[in-house]
Amino acid sequence: MMKSINKKTAIVAVAAILALTMISCKNDDTTPEMPSMYTQEDQMGRPAINTVFVGSSMKDNFNTTAPSAQGAAYQSAFEARLLALNPNYSTNALGLDAATFTTVLATDVLSVSLDGTTTFFDGTNVLTGRALADDVISVELLLIFGGSDGSENPGLTDDHVDSNDKAFLTTFPYLASPW
Repeated sequence: MMKSINKKTAIVAVAAILALTMISCKNDDTTPEMPSMYTQEDQMGRPAINTVFVGSSMKDNFNTTAPSAQGAAYQSAFEARLLALNPNYSTNALGLDAATFTTVLATDVLSVSLDGTTTFFDGTNVLTGRALADDVISVELLLIFGGSDGSENPGLTDDHVDSNDKAFLTTFPYLASPW
C-alpha cells in the first residue's frame, strides 16, 4: 500500500510541475502574462567566443541579452578585443574585415543548416552548425590570427589537438563513454 501511495504522489507532483511549466512559458520574447519559472542565466552558443571576447565586467549582461540584441550591443567591444589580440588584423580566411567579423561573433548563436553540410568551418561551409569532430578552437584561432589566407601567425592558428581522446560513436548518443 505504501509503495502505491508514493508512486501516485510522485505522478501527481510531476503532472503539477509540467502543468505549471506549460502555462508559464511562451514561444516569444515578450513579457509573459504571469511570472515565468525560468530566467536566462548563461548562454554559450559558441563557448570559446564567449570566453575570449566577453570581458568579466560584461559577462552577466551579455549572458542575459537576447541574441537578437547582442550584435548591436557588443560588436564594438568585440572589435576592440579582436584588435587587441591581433593588432595587424585586416581580413580573415572568410574575407571578413574586423567590424563584419565581430558583428558575426557578437551574436552568440550556433546556426544550423537543415539542408546542407553541418560544420563549424570546413574551408567552404561556415557556421552551418557543428559536428562533434569539428576542431572549433583551431578554426577560431585561424579566423582571428591567420589573415586572409590562413597563413599569417602560424604559431597562433592551431591548438594542435587534432582529435578527441576517444572515437565518437556512430549511433546516439554519439559521445564516447567517459571511461
